[in-house]
Amino acid sequence: MRLEELNWMDVEAYRKQDDRILIVLGACEQHGYLSLLTDTKIPLALADAASAQTGVLIAPPLPFGISPYFLSYPGTISLRMETLAAVVTDMVHSLYQHGFRRMLFLNGHGGNQPIVARLYELTNQLAGLQTAWYSWWSSESVSRVAESHGLKIYHAGWGEAFPFVQVCELPEGEKIPPNFKGLPNATETRHLYGDGVFGGAYRPDPVILDEVFNAALQDILFLLKF
Repeated sequence: MRLEELNWMDVEAYRKQDDRILIVLGACEQHGYLSLLTDTKIPLALADAASAQTGVLIAPPLPFGISPYFLSYPGTISLRMETLAAVVTDMVHSLYQHGFRRMLFLNGHGGNQPIVARLYELTNQLAGLQTAWYSWWSSESVSRVAESHGLKIYHAGWGEAFPFVQVCELPEGEKIPPNFKGLPNATETRHLYGDGVFGGAYRPDPVILDEVFNAALQDILFLLKF
Protein backbone atom coordinates (compact mmCIF):
# COMPACT_ATOMS: atom_id res chain seq x y z
CA MET A 1 0.00 0.00 0.00
CA ARG A 2 1.65 3.18 -1.24
CA LEU A 3 1.01 6.66 0.09
CA GLU A 4 0.20 7.98 -3.40
CA GLU A 5 -2.73 5.54 -3.61
CA LEU A 6 -4.43 7.16 -0.61
CA ASN A 7 -5.95 10.50 0.34
CA TRP A 8 -5.26 12.26 3.64
CA MET A 9 -8.36 10.78 5.26
CA ASP A 10 -7.16 7.27 4.39
CA VAL A 11 -3.82 8.01 6.04
CA GLU A 12 -5.54 9.33 9.14
CA ALA A 13 -7.59 6.14 9.35
CA TYR A 14 -4.45 4.02 8.87
CA ARG A 15 -2.67 5.90 11.63
CA LYS A 16 -5.41 5.01 14.12
CA GLN A 17 -4.43 1.36 13.70
CA ASP A 18 -0.73 1.40 12.86
CA ASP A 19 2.24 3.76 13.33
CA ARG A 20 4.67 1.95 11.02
CA ILE A 21 5.87 3.18 7.64
CA LEU A 22 8.40 1.98 5.07
CA ILE A 23 10.75 4.62 3.64
CA VAL A 24 12.72 3.77 0.49
CA LEU A 25 16.03 5.55 -0.08
CA GLY A 26 17.52 4.99 -3.50
CA ALA A 27 19.72 6.63 -6.09
CA CYS A 28 19.80 7.69 -9.72
CA GLU A 29 23.20 6.50 -10.89
CA GLN A 30 24.95 4.38 -13.47
CA HIS A 31 24.38 0.66 -13.11
CA GLY A 32 26.16 -0.67 -16.17
CA TYR A 33 23.53 -2.17 -18.45
CA LEU A 34 20.77 -1.89 -15.85
CA SER A 35 18.35 0.95 -15.16
CA LEU A 36 19.74 4.17 -13.70
CA LEU A 37 17.09 3.77 -10.98
CA THR A 38 18.15 0.25 -10.00
CA ASP A 39 18.92 1.33 -6.44
CA THR A 40 15.41 2.75 -6.11
CA LYS A 41 13.45 0.04 -7.91
CA ILE A 42 14.85 -2.90 -5.94
CA PRO A 43 14.04 -1.65 -2.41
CA LEU A 44 10.66 -0.40 -3.67
CA ALA A 45 9.86 -3.88 -5.01
CA LEU A 46 10.83 -5.32 -1.63
CA ALA A 47 8.66 -2.71 0.10
CA ASP A 48 5.69 -3.62 -2.10
CA ALA A 49 6.14 -7.30 -1.32
CA ALA A 50 6.41 -6.64 2.41
CA SER A 51 3.41 -4.31 2.38
CA ALA A 52 1.32 -6.91 0.57
CA GLN A 53 1.89 -9.29 3.49
CA THR A 54 1.65 -6.82 6.37
CA GLY A 55 -0.39 -3.84 5.18
CA VAL A 56 2.35 -1.43 6.27
CA LEU A 57 2.24 1.87 4.40
CA ILE A 58 5.03 2.86 1.98
CA ALA A 59 6.17 6.48 1.66
CA PRO A 60 7.07 7.74 -1.84
CA PRO A 61 10.65 6.66 -2.58
CA LEU A 62 13.48 9.17 -2.58
CA PRO A 63 15.18 8.43 -5.94
CA PHE A 64 18.36 10.47 -5.43
CA GLY A 65 21.33 9.55 -3.26
CA ILE A 66 24.98 10.31 -2.65
CA SER A 67 26.83 9.27 -5.83
CA PRO A 68 29.67 11.75 -6.55
CA TYR A 69 32.02 9.01 -7.78
CA PHE A 70 29.70 8.23 -10.72
CA LEU A 71 29.27 11.76 -12.03
CA SER A 72 31.37 11.01 -15.12
CA TYR A 73 28.61 8.63 -16.23
CA PRO A 74 25.72 10.49 -17.94
CA GLY A 75 22.39 10.16 -16.14
CA THR A 76 23.83 10.06 -12.64
CA ILE A 77 22.24 12.64 -10.32
CA SER A 78 24.07 13.01 -7.01
CA LEU A 79 23.06 14.86 -3.86
CA ARG A 80 25.51 16.28 -1.38
CA MET A 81 25.62 14.40 1.90
CA GLU A 82 24.22 17.38 3.79
CA THR A 83 21.40 17.73 1.25
CA LEU A 84 20.24 14.15 1.64
CA ALA A 85 20.57 14.35 5.42
CA ALA A 86 18.41 17.50 5.44
CA VAL A 87 15.74 15.91 3.24
CA VAL A 88 15.59 12.76 5.36
CA THR A 89 15.38 14.90 8.50
CA ASP A 90 12.43 16.85 7.10
CA MET A 91 10.71 13.63 5.99
CA VAL A 92 11.08 12.12 9.46
CA HIS A 93 9.78 15.26 11.16
CA SER A 94 6.78 15.39 8.82
CA LEU A 95 5.86 11.76 9.37
CA TYR A 96 6.46 12.05 13.09
CA GLN A 97 4.03 14.97 13.25
CA HIS A 98 1.38 12.73 11.69
CA GLY A 99 1.89 10.14 14.40
CA PHE A 100 4.24 7.68 12.72
CA ARG A 101 6.63 6.31 15.31
CA ARG A 102 8.17 3.21 13.72
CA MET A 103 10.07 3.92 10.50
CA LEU A 104 11.91 1.23 8.57
CA PHE A 105 14.33 2.63 6.00
CA LEU A 106 14.89 0.32 3.04
CA ASN A 107 18.12 1.56 1.52
CA GLY A 108 19.13 0.60 -2.00
CA HIS A 109 22.42 2.48 -2.30
CA GLY A 110 25.69 2.08 -0.44
CA GLY A 111 26.53 5.76 -0.72
CA ASN A 112 23.57 6.61 1.51
CA GLN A 113 25.12 4.91 4.55
CA PRO A 114 26.07 8.21 6.29
CA ILE A 115 22.35 8.85 6.84
CA VAL A 116 22.38 6.25 9.61
CA ALA A 117 24.18 8.75 11.84
CA ARG A 118 21.39 11.28 11.30
CA LEU A 119 18.79 8.68 12.23
CA TYR A 120 20.59 8.06 15.51
CA GLU A 121 20.41 11.78 16.19
CA LEU A 122 16.70 11.90 15.39
CA THR A 123 15.85 8.97 17.64
CA ASN A 124 17.49 10.89 20.50
CA GLN A 125 15.58 14.06 19.69
CA LEU A 126 12.06 12.78 18.99
CA ALA A 127 10.36 10.99 21.88
CA GLY A 128 9.09 7.52 21.05
CA LEU A 129 10.65 7.42 17.57
CA GLN A 130 12.01 4.03 16.51
CA THR A 131 13.99 3.62 13.31
CA ALA A 132 15.58 0.67 11.55
CA TRP A 133 17.91 0.58 8.54
CA TYR A 134 18.18 -2.22 6.00
CA SER A 135 20.53 -2.42 2.99
CA TRP A 136 19.44 -5.62 1.25
CA TRP A 137 22.64 -6.53 -0.65
CA SER A 138 24.85 -6.41 2.44
CA SER A 139 22.61 -8.41 4.77
CA GLU A 140 23.87 -11.70 6.17
CA SER A 141 20.86 -13.52 4.72
CA VAL A 142 21.52 -12.35 1.18
CA SER A 143 25.27 -12.91 1.51
CA ARG A 144 24.63 -16.50 2.58
CA VAL A 145 22.53 -17.10 -0.53
CA ALA A 146 25.28 -15.77 -2.79
CA GLU A 147 28.00 -17.70 -0.97
CA SER A 148 26.01 -20.93 -1.14
CA HIS A 149 26.29 -20.68 -4.93
CA GLY A 150 29.95 -19.63 -4.87
CA LEU A 151 29.05 -16.09 -5.89
CA LYS A 152 29.58 -12.53 -4.69
CA ILE A 153 27.32 -9.54 -5.31
CA TYR A 154 29.04 -6.65 -7.10
CA HIS A 155 27.65 -3.26 -8.10
CA ALA A 156 25.62 -3.55 -11.34
CA GLY A 157 26.35 -7.26 -11.70
CA TRP A 158 24.17 -10.36 -11.59
CA GLY A 159 22.98 -9.75 -8.01
CA GLU A 160 21.13 -6.59 -9.00
CA ALA A 161 19.93 -7.73 -12.42
CA PHE A 162 16.30 -8.39 -11.52
CA PRO A 163 13.97 -8.46 -14.54
CA PHE A 164 12.33 -5.18 -13.52
CA VAL A 165 15.65 -3.26 -13.75
CA GLN A 166 16.88 -4.75 -17.04
CA VAL A 167 16.60 -2.23 -19.86
CA CYS A 168 18.66 -4.01 -22.52
CA GLU A 169 20.27 -7.33 -23.34
CA LEU A 170 22.97 -8.22 -20.81
CA PRO A 171 26.45 -9.29 -21.95
CA GLU A 172 27.69 -12.82 -21.59
CA GLY A 173 30.53 -13.81 -19.31
CA GLU A 174 32.09 -12.37 -16.20
CA LYS A 175 34.14 -9.33 -15.31
CA ILE A 176 37.27 -9.44 -13.15
CA PRO A 177 37.12 -6.69 -10.49
CA PRO A 178 39.93 -4.15 -10.93
CA ASN A 179 42.35 -3.36 -8.13
CA PHE A 180 42.56 0.20 -6.88
CA LYS A 181 43.88 1.74 -3.68
CA GLY A 182 42.34 4.87 -2.26
CA LEU A 183 39.16 6.77 -3.14
CA PRO A 184 38.88 7.41 -6.89
CA ASN A 185 37.29 10.60 -8.19
CA ALA A 186 34.58 10.48 -10.86
CA THR A 187 37.00 10.51 -13.80
CA GLU A 188 39.16 7.79 -12.26
CA THR A 189 36.08 5.71 -11.46
CA ARG A 190 34.92 5.68 -15.08
CA HIS A 191 38.43 4.83 -16.29
CA LEU A 192 38.67 2.07 -13.70
CA TYR A 193 35.28 0.39 -14.24
CA GLY A 194 34.54 1.18 -17.88
CA ASP A 195 31.02 -0.10 -18.48
CA GLY A 196 30.19 0.52 -14.82
CA VAL A 197 29.94 -3.09 -13.67
CA PHE A 198 32.25 -3.70 -10.72
CA GLY A 199 32.74 -7.42 -11.26
CA GLY A 200 31.31 -10.92 -11.43
CA ALA A 201 28.80 -12.41 -13.84
CA TYR A 202 26.70 -10.08 -15.97
CA ARG A 203 23.69 -12.35 -16.32
CA PRO A 204 21.79 -13.72 -13.32
CA ASP A 205 20.38 -17.17 -12.70
CA PRO A 206 16.66 -16.44 -12.16
CA VAL A 207 16.42 -19.13 -9.49
CA ILE A 208 19.28 -17.62 -7.48
CA LEU A 209 17.82 -14.12 -7.88
CA ASP A 210 14.51 -15.38 -6.47
CA GLU A 211 16.40 -16.77 -3.48
CA VAL A 212 18.12 -13.42 -2.98
CA PHE A 213 14.83 -11.50 -3.14
CA ASN A 214 13.06 -13.87 -0.77
CA ALA A 215 15.94 -13.75 1.72
CA ALA A 216 15.78 -9.95 1.77
CA LEU A 217 12.00 -10.02 2.08
CA GLN A 218 12.15 -12.28 5.11
CA ASP A 219 14.61 -9.89 6.73
CA ILE A 220 12.22 -6.99 6.17
CA LEU A 221 9.24 -8.88 7.55
CA PHE A 222 11.27 -9.61 10.67
CA LEU A 223 12.31 -5.98 11.06
CA LEU A 224 8.70 -4.83 10.75
CA LYS A 225 7.98 -6.55 14.04
CA PHE A 226 9.79 -3.81 15.98
